[in-house]
Amino acid sequence: MSKSALVYLGVAAIAIAAIAFVALRNPATTGAAPDMSAVAALRQGDMKKLNFHPELRETSKLTFITADGGTGSLADYKGKVVLLNFWATWCAPCRKEMPMLAELQRELGGPDFEVVTLATGRNPVPALKKFFDEIGVDNLPLHRDPKQEIAREMAVLGLPVSMLINREGMEIARLTGDADWSSNSAKAILTKVIEGSK
Repeated sequence: MSKSALVYLGVAAIAIAAIAFVALRNPATTGAAPDMSAVAALRQGDMKKLNFHPELRETSKLTFITADGGTGSLADYKGKVVLLNFWATWCAPCRKEMPMLAELQRELGGPDFEVVTLATGRNPVPALKKFFDEIGVDNLPLHRDPKQEIAREMAVLGLPVSMLINREGMEIARLTGDADWSSNSAKAILTKVIEGSK
């Protein structure tokens, strides 16, 4: 091989390496989360537990059981910002938190945002309905993940856990434990995410 051919191959290899480097650094390629520093700065009180991920995370494609006995999936909510909450009837912090999630749904719920509640594990339907009746919640879904398949796939290690999911169906942040989702901080954060993704 001639010297000029070797030089050409060397230059080509450098160019390919440079392109690959740029591609790896490109958030659209790697799935890196958009810069959420302005949103993260709004965290106060319980919202300090809301951790924004440096990389977007896949959400489960498995189906859950809906209140009417049908099936649904998180893909049904694409196009909306979603706050997905994993809970159970036996979870005391869930009982404290659920009315706040209901208030959040009342204030922000609509074509751009939805609170999606998913009872994981053994939660008989009558117990779910009684739970909501006792705490006065009537605007959140009684979806069920009875075998904890979705919870396991999404690495839910305790309850409650809430995940913020973008319009493309990717998890961008997570909060473990209960929180005051009706707080001004929570509403400011979610409003910023909703408006910023339009």
